[in-house]
Amino acid sequence: MLIEQLKDIVGPKGWTTDPDDLEPRLTDWRGAVHGATPIVISPANTAEVAAVIRTCADANVAIVPQGGNTGMCAGAVPDASGTQVILSLARMNAIRSVDAVNFSMEVEAGCILENIQNAATAVDRHFALSLSAEGSCQIGGNLSTNAGGINVVRYGTARAQVLGLEAVMADGTIVSSLRSLRKDTAGYDLKQLFIGSEGTLGIITAATLKLNPLPGVISTALVAIESPGDAVGLLAYLRTELADAIEAFELVSSYVFGLVAKHIPDSALPFDQQAPWYALLDVAIGGDEERLESALMGAAEEGLLSDAVIAKNSAEADRLWRMRHSIAEAERSERKAQKHDVSVPLSRMEEFLQRGESLLSDLVPDAQLVAFGHVGDGNLHYNVALPDGSEDGARVTRALYDLVDELGGSFSAEHGVGFLKRQYLPIYRNEGEIALMRTLKRALDPKNILNPGKVI
Repeated sequence: MLIEQLKDIVGPKGWTTDPDDLEPRLTDWRGAVHGATPIVISPANTAEVAAVIRTCADANVAIVPQGGNTGMCAGAVPDASGTQVILSLARMNAIRSVDAVNFSMEVEAGCILENIQNAATAVDRHFALSLSAEGSCQIGGNLSTNAGGINVVRYGTARAQVLGLEAVMADGTIVSSLRSLRKDTAGYDLKQLFIGSEGTLGIITAATLKLNPLPGVISTALVAIESPGDAVGLLAYLRTELADAIEAFELVSSYVFGLVAKHIPDSALPFDQQAPWYALLDVAIGGDEERLESALMGAAEEGLLSDAVIAKNSAEADRLWRMRHSIAEAERSERKAQKHDVSVPLSRMEEFLQRGESLLSDLVPDAQLVAFGHVGDGNLHYNVALPDGSEDGARVTRALYDLVDELGGSFSAEHGVGFLKRQYLPIYRNEGEIALMRTLKRALDPKNILNPGKVI
């Protein structure tokens, strides 16, 4: 029997069928999708992952890889059939090595992102990937979705943080290319097949990550602005004045910060007058507050901001960032909203927001816009809370995605496609792209056992 074979592979500590243990793994973070599974298998090493996949392949049973299950597109949830096996990477959480001289680190897929950050800091190095769920998300999931986060403006997405990768294919073959090289042109760059493929082409089991020098003292500022267009202008101005020192640049609407103040204790904006929009930024300038203050004053003279507060210490900075990182929790406490994780060129950001607001007003006048995001890299979380009982969700989403596409953007910026956005991929990618994706899927997973029903 398959289940008994899987239990034998991973041993008594590597599986569970307890309904209480299974339940949190059967629903995505948003609570939008609920699935079923007979068992969660948790291998302790790559060899066990390979054995599990071979066994499931022989039985034609599908596998759903799962990390911290913090995704927004239900990409790590099994379907409702009750036949798909969840493969958890949580036990594979070792930091195998840290090479401070080479600015690299080898980790297993189940490592919590925050633990990786801390291990890098311990040797005076910096791992640049940072996002709200970093205390619970796992690096394998981050890489499989090509996660973004707040530091993309300076360091790039998860894809840019990877030097080498280890993955297991649909037939159990282990592809190990964990070299820590910056230059290697020997053949295809195979790791890129798995980064962003959401476990549909192979299951990531380990990675060699790129580290950076510590950014030094970070200065944090919250800036009041009149429009998203001013935010884009402000970012361009600060880039000119501060070069590549901008670590993060977040755009948040007044309404969104109001939700945070309503639902999250000890959350209040440090301004007497409310502005329509705010930009929260981190700048690595060695604690030179005068330089930052001078740059902000110059931006004010250009009409790009109406007020600004620079955090006086780390506690104040942490409080500001806590408000930003609490948005998803506050939003969920208010009411469910349609999530739209989109990106547009920076030069089209204000146009998108203006036209999007007009579009919503025409389609659903009573809808409430919840807008925030990483404007430094063109990524906006454009979420829409519809009136109770509204059946306009699909119409709103399609209209917004059409607008994004018209402006040269993407309907999926950093959360992946998963299950919830799968229907939109063939609409907003051309035939050649879709055909190549399907060719890759058939070639690498001919039995369609790796995370079926996701992405493509």
